[in-house]
Amino acid sequence: MLPVLTQTELAQQALSLKPYLPLVFLFVLELGFAVLSVLLGPLVGPSRYNKAKLEAYECGIEPSPQPLVGGGRMPVAYYITAMLFMLFDIEMVFLYPFAVNADALGVFGLVEILLFIATVGFAYAYVWRRGGLDWN
Repeated sequence: MLPVLTQTELAQQALSLKPYLPLVFLFVLELGFAVLSVLLGPLVGPSRYNKAKLEAYECGIEPSPQPLVGGGRMPVAYYITAMLFMLFDIEMVFLYPFAVNADALGVFGLVEILLFIATVGFAYAYVWRRGGLDWN
């Protein structure tokens, strides 16, 4: 059987959820904007198509007449570039919490962030030495 809550207990629970109200409002606002953008895009945007716009775009690589599945192959450099971007971009995102709490972390935080930056630097040097940053 479920416990019956009194008015004061219900009020306390409502007050404990009150700080989350702006977050819920922001989520609903973002969801509404996304849905509105998807629905209004085709209606408001230009609809002049030509042959170049209807072709597949492969990040600067000439599109092949054969489909990628079973036919042509994408160069491996494309995937390496994408993976490197993701690797270093995600690692740099971890610097933001340190920047916010740098004073509170003190010397321990400074040593930890220096070790983190050294690790990222070693990865960058390794990729550079192996030729992963050559765009030829």
